[in-house]
Amino acid sequence: MFFIYYMTARRRKLCQSQNMLLSRPLQGDCCDNFCLLGQASALAFYMLSTLFADSFVIIFVITVVLAALDFWVVKNVSGRILVGLRWWNEINEQGESIWRFECLDHESLARINQKDSWLFWWTLYLNAVAWTIFGIFSLVRLEVDYLLVVGVCLSLAIANIIGFTKCRKDAKNKIQAFASRTIASRFSSTLQSAFSLV
Repeated sequence: MFFIYYMTARRRKLCQSQNMLLSRPLQGDCCDNFCLLGQASALAFYMLSTLFADSFVIIFVITVVLAALDFWVVKNVSGRILVGLRWWNEINEQGESIWRFECLDHESLARINQKDSWLFWWTLYLNAVAWTIFGIFSLVRLEVDYLLVVGVCLSLAIANIIGFTKCRKDAKNKIQAFASRTIASRFSSTLQSAFSLV
């Protein structure tokens, strides 16, 4: 909790130092907090689970539910607000996996706060790194049951990384295609107007 308060206070201080208007909160302040809280909740519960519960089943269920909630919030809310991206995967009638991507338009993507974007991507990757470290510890201690918990949580984290990475690449391709079409249409209209004057 202290970290969330510290990050919010630090961002406000930065805005004041740059003479920005603080009449409204920064774009993703609430979403930043939920992003951090969601990622930290499953990790913190897993680390401190021996203090809360003696039963592996309770630890498994609560940790996986927290990780699943974090997966959903990052995929459908944080990604949309902080970086302007959203993804999902569908299975068509032939049984093939089809990736679907949404991204904001070019002007909206340019207005996204870079600090929000930075926070989103770093927490996405650090979450997977933390679960990997927990997996290594479980493997070294030969705790196969806890390795199952880590495997589920790590697979959710990796699914978000893969989905958002593909979505970002798709967004960049769309922006490049839009820029190419715009330049080509401007060039052709300039040529047409130049030849129509002659």
